[in-house]
This record gives sequence, structure tokens and C-alpha cells, in this order.
Amino acid sequence: MTAKRQVYLLDPQQIPPETIAVTFAKTSRSPQSFREIAAELTDEKSAEFHEKWVVGYGHASVAEHAVLHVAVENISRLAVEVLESNRLASYTEKSTRYQKWDADAFYIPAELDGSPLREKFIQTCRMLFDTYQKSLPAVQAVVAEANPRKLDESDAAWERRLRSKYVDVCRYLLPAASLANVGITINARALEHAIRKMLSHPLAEVREAGMEIKQVAMDNVPTLIKYADQVPYWQSAAEQLTVAAANIQLERGSEDWCQLISCKPDVENRALAAALYRYGSNSYAQLLALLESAPQMERERLAALVLENRGKYDIPLRELEFAAYTFDLVLDQGAYFELKRHRMMTQTPQALTAQLGYALPRQMVAAGMEIPFRQAMQAARECYEEIAAINPHAASYVVPNAFNRRVLLGCNWRSLDHFITLRSAPNAHFALRRVAQRMAAEVRAATPLLGSYLRPNPDETWQNLEQDYFTGVA
Repeated sequence: MTAKRQVYLLDPQQIPPETIAVTFAKTSRSPQSFREIAAELTDEKSAEFHEKWVVGYGHASVAEHAVLHVAVENISRLAVEVLESNRLASYTEKSTRYQKWDADAFYIPAELDGSPLREKFIQTCRMLFDTYQKSLPAVQAVVAEANPRKLDESDAAWERRLRSKYVDVCRYLLPAASLANVGITINARALEHAIRKMLSHPLAEVREAGMEIKQVAMDNVPTLIKYADQVPYWQSAAEQLTVAAANIQLERGSEDWCQLISCKPDVENRALAAALYRYGSNSYAQLLALLESAPQMERERLAALVLENRGKYDIPLRELEFAAYTFDLVLDQGAYFELKRHRMMTQTPQALTAQLGYALPRQMVAAGMEIPFRQAMQAARECYEEIAAINPHAASYVVPNAFNRRVLLGCNWRSLDHFITLRSAPNAHFALRRVAQRMAAEVRAATPLLGSYLRPNPDETWQNLEQDYFTGVA
């Protein structure tokens, strides 16, 4: 008699994460059900299994079945950035769009202990937060005038509708030292990697947070992460490459803030050939050669088969990942902090500095806050430069969201489509809408066949967004 299909959960409230991981691992060689395997296991047996197979023999994939939910509170946004750089995890953080920061909610880096610059750092952050607090009601009044209260709309409902619109603007004043909370869902294998990365970081706060996360996680996965430690290779590579990069003296490059610097000429054929490959029997080389000589109408027909019938929420075929693009972007730190959430892309950010100018939101000017805003940016720049002379890593803490930052972005058409659809939507932050629209325009120009199937918000362009929301870059 054919066995009946069974589907059920192994409850992490009843079974420890390491035991669940062993239960799933053992099914590869045991005919027993998952319930039967779990019932025979103890914490000690699970630890022995992981010590032998995961640690001893390197079967690290087993650790992916042990999942933890880690709550981290009162950590700087600079440290949050390091934590969220780990691709295989899920994060939810305190939003600068929907919450307001208290005046003293910033981290003071330990690297400044005993330095006369410590007091200057504190005073600069206080100035930034004071300007932030003063800008909130001023910008709110401008936004309220442009978005009048609706009939039968309560004060509370109106405030909720306005909040993201004016807080979006005022957040440009918040420095990277601003304290935040972040919730993390991560498996033990990815967590071990994250802890290694944090323990190898040059900032004391990041190393300390990494050790605290390790200590907390040890209660649930004591065997799987107990060997997580700093990685000398990462540390030495970072130090040596920093020196090598500093020794390169080149003239200033292009002033264009969005450059599509890499896109293979046959990128569209690669994606179409991959789709045919999946559903056919020819070799990839044969299909690429066929498409190279195919008339444009035939390529258009195939592109329509791949993309035309997808619904609004349908994920495109995976074969579109064979179409790859590389961008060199300059965007403000506030926009980057949202861009980094798109972790299926390959992102290489440069250090956060005060050297690339800053964005000045138009509504900040309309609210009569231009002079205080510029004064705050100048104070932050001066403080950054003084601290950078002794510790460039710690200097990043004082840099506000308004300052620009470089990031090298590698992505495929599939991840790009998701990013552009999501981040050009009306409810996305205007700074990232500008980026999404510009990237869509670049892809459409370079690869018009696939680019025509991207779905940016049709009611805006990057030029409109730049004109409507920004006064300029200083």
C-alpha cells in the first residue's frame, strides 16, 4: 500500500533548533519519519552530530535548518549596515521614514575615547539632531499645505498620511551614529558567517555587537557557532587593499551619478537562449548562434513568450538572470540604506565619507531650513575630516544621510525588474525613485528588447524627480 503523504511542522518552541537541524540531516540515511528521528534525539546527541559532521567534516548545509530570530536594539545605523550586508537572512529595522529620533539617540564611538575630538563629535551630533528636531514641524507645515486634510479625516489620520512625506525629508539630517533596532531571522550557517564578519570589522561597536550576538545565539545553537571567530585573511586583505587604493592617483572621473558600465552586447540573446535551453534539448552554444543570426522579429517574438503574459505580481522566469548589468552609482546615504536591502544584487559600497557632496531636499528649502541645513552639513563635514585624519572608520559615524556615497552594483535583469518595480512606486522614497527610474532608462537604452518589459512608474521620470525634490548637490 502506498504511504500517505504527510506534511507537518517541527515546532521550534518544542524542539531546539540544533535538534531540528539533525532531524532533517538524518533523513538522508534513515527510513524513519521526522517525528521518530526527533523523538530519539537529545541535546547531547544533537551536539555530537554537529561536532562530527558539521564541524569535523564540513557538512555546513545541515546548519541551515537551525533558524534563529535575533533582536538587536540600540545599535548604530553604521553597524546595522554591516549586519545587513549578509545576504542569506531577513531583516526588519527601525524606519527613518515612519519614526522620529530622540535628540540623544546616537552612538559615541569607542575609538574617540580619550581624544579631544570626542567632545566635538558629541556637539556635532547634537547640532544635527537639534536641526532635525527643528526641521520636523517646519517641513510638516509645507507638506500639510500641499496635502490638505480630507473631509471627515481625523487629525491622527491626517498626521499618519503626512508623516512619511515630511519625515522622509528631515531624515537627511540624521547621522550614521543614529541608534536603531533591527530584527533578524537567520539560519545558523549564515549566522556563523555574519559573526565572523562582525568580529573581523575595524569598528569596536561592530565587533562588540558580533560577540553579543554570538553569546545570545549560543543558548540555541551552541555547537554550530561556537567556533565563529575573526578572520585574519579578511582583515589583512582589507588593510592591504586600502593601502594599495590610497597609492593610486587618478584624475577625477565622470560626474555622471549613474553609469551603466558593463553590459555584454549579447545580453538579451543570453537570456532568450537560456529560456529556450530550459524547455528544449539543444546546447546553449547552438541556441546563442541561432539567435545571433535571427531576425529582430523572431527575437521580439521570443521575448514576448518569455515576458508578455506575466501578471502584476508574477516573478519572471529565472533564465532572465543570465542577462547581467553593472552600475556605478553615486547616491545619498539615505537612499543607499534602502538600496542595500536588495541583497540578491552584488553591492560593493565605498566607505561613507563627507567628500562627495550632499543632497539638499527642495522641501527643506521651502520650509525655510536651508541655512540651518547647510550649517549642519558643514559642521558634519568639518568634524568628519578631523576624525578621518586619525581614524577614517570612526569618522563615518558623524556623516548624515544627506551625503553622497559610491556603490558598485552588479545585478541581473530579474533582480533589476523587482527593484525598479518596487522602488519607482509612488510610496517609495523619492531619492530611490530617482535611482530606479534612471537605472530603468539606462537599461532600456542599452537593451531595448528586454528593457521594454521593465515596469517603472510611468507617471514620473528621473529628471522630474530630480527637479521636484532636490535643490542641488553642494
